[in-house]
Amino acid sequence: MSNLFRSPSASEESEWLSISDMMAGLMVVFLFIAIVYIRPLIEQEGKIKEITAVVTETEEGIYKALEDEFKDDLPRWDAEIKKDTLLVRFNSPDVLFARGSTEITPYFQGVLDDFFPRYAQTLRPFRHDIEELRIEGHTSSTWEEGATEQESYFGNMELSQDRTRAVLEHVLRDDNLRFDREWVQPLLTANGLSFSKIILWPNGTENRAASRRVEFRIRTEARRELLRIIEELES
Repeated sequence: MSNLFRSPSASEESEWLSISDMMAGLMVVFLFIAIVYIRPLIEQEGKIKEITAVVTETEEGIYKALEDEFKDDLPRWDAEIKKDTLLVRFNSPDVLFARGSTEITPYFQGVLDDFFPRYAQTLRPFRHDIEELRIEGHTSSTWEEGATEQESYFGNMELSQDRTRAVLEHVLRDDNLRFDREWVQPLLTANGLSFSKIILWPNGTENRAASRRVEFRIRTEARRELLRIIEELES
């Protein structure tokens, strides 16, 4: 019974101190490991917030500039500006190209001659924030009668690529672009997307007329950097 209340011996005290020191040491190691792994995440989160703010400010500025420039023209062109994707969309496919043709109609040539030089001039103050200016051509899923889905896709891919190339050549050859051609040309690309991004009716079926369209889309440097960081965090 007396052993229960006896004072610990020097050897026992030493043993308990050793265990205590070991636990303290392990806690320091675990804390160090936590800092090593968590600190980059905190830094990345801070970068994401910072870049998100830059993306928001830059893209809102671009959208406002485009809206101010073209708001009176959009109805007569049957066009629209999408704020979330910074694209200018030209609808009414029958006045852009003849059905199945890559030749730009005289009407759409006139629209492009009015639109694109002003588009480039409006974007000039933001040119250092822009990664790419994309001309995108979209088709409906229809093709020749009896064609398989794959045949339709490849046929429409070739058609959409040839159409966007025709648009690119037309706008770059415009003499009114001479003051902006130097910075626009390296950023301008032609992208045929076939029917990979069709537009649907509310009931989920394809809106074939709306799916046939030409779009001018802006990709910013800040958004590219933001996507890169997010991909790193997910990998």
